[in-house]
Amino acid sequence: MAASAGPEIERLISLLAKLPGLGPRSARRAALALLKRREQLLNPLTDALSEAARRVQTCQACGSLDTQDPCAICADGHRDSALICVVEEVGALWAMERASAFRGRYHVLGGLLSALDGVGPDTLRVSSLVDRASAGAITEVILALPATVDGQTTAHYLAERLAGAGVSVTMLARGVPVGGELDWLDDGTIAQAMRARRPA
Repeated sequence: MAASAGPEIERLISLLAKLPGLGPRSARRAALALLKRREQLLNPLTDALSEAARRVQTCQACGSLDTQDPCAICADGHRDSALICVVEEVGALWAMERASAFRGRYHVLGGLLSALDGVGPDTLRVSSLVDRASAGAITEVILALPATVDGQTTAHYLAERLAGAGVSVTMLARGVPVGGELDWLDDGTIAQAMRARRPA
């Protein structure tokens, strides 16, 4: 990268470019916007990042991120403690919460099994999931993992590991999304929707 600004600005751009969805050009534009609007953007962002680095921690029970441990979801006595929804990462947990479709507890795996990337069961939070499911209070484990090869491999592995825990293991339904038109969907989605059909 040609140095068109001082080293401090180039470092800011370089760090921003490491964020998901930001390439070098987008990072340069973001850095410029932050620097032009110091009072409105840069200073509050600096404070928020510092506060998050100091206070946010990983929940020891489920693996989510919060300023308390256990997290607010695990500490909520109104949630159904007999249900665990397994998700790949915290972002998927947040998506489930935005949908307000689940009122149980979560378990964040921290990734998916992937032989190509060297991610095995010991890398993920699999043992703690099996321990939670085997403790006796859990009746159902819902696997809310991506409909990808790695997601399906992980789901199959987890179902095998949970077989002796005495819990029901289910998966999210796959198929036609709300508002989806068949001519825009891929073949796999249509096939899965047909297999998962239900009475009208």
